[in-house]
Amino acid sequence: MMQMQNNLPTEPPNHSNLGVSGLGGWLVLVQISLYATILMLLARIREYVSGFLLNPESWSVLTTPSSPAYHPLWGPAIIFEAVYFVSMFIFCIMILIMFYSKKRVLPRLMIIAYSAGLLFGIIDTVLIFQIPMPAGMLDVSSIREVVKSAIICAIWIPYFLKSERVKNTFIW
Repeated sequence: MMQMQNNLPTEPPNHSNLGVSGLGGWLVLVQISLYATILMLLARIREYVSGFLLNPESWSVLTTPSSPAYHPLWGPAIIFEAVYFVSMFIFCIMILIMFYSKKRVLPRLMIIAYSAGLLFGIIDTVLIFQIPMPAGMLDVSSIREVVKSAIICAIWIPYFLKSERVKNTFIW
């Protein structure tokens, strides 16, 4: 019988001749922001669990038509935010795994994450501004968050598209 040889590399090849590579440089800020985002998302998820799952009266006050605080968009807004926070939490964990595995798909995942954050901020702000009670309480902070997210996209998306370090690091 013929014996088949495994031609797959068992160790990563040496990429020292590629120039700047590795998880240093500006990628340190990306790592810090990923961990900070995960912590922030955990805090938001905790708020939703304690505010709506462990305290169903809150949900009832906002979503029962006979309640004075009722508005038909409260339910969709709360569900939209909760689904986003849980989904983004899972996505950020996946991104961290891909980040430390130096997977080629990471730059695309980061671009998706930054874009999703901006899109979420825009949709959430528009949705919440449709509800009279919170719209009256909202100040410029929600608009500021959308602008901040747009600036983050304007900085980091081109970085992940053009950076030599990114190209040389995420090659698997």
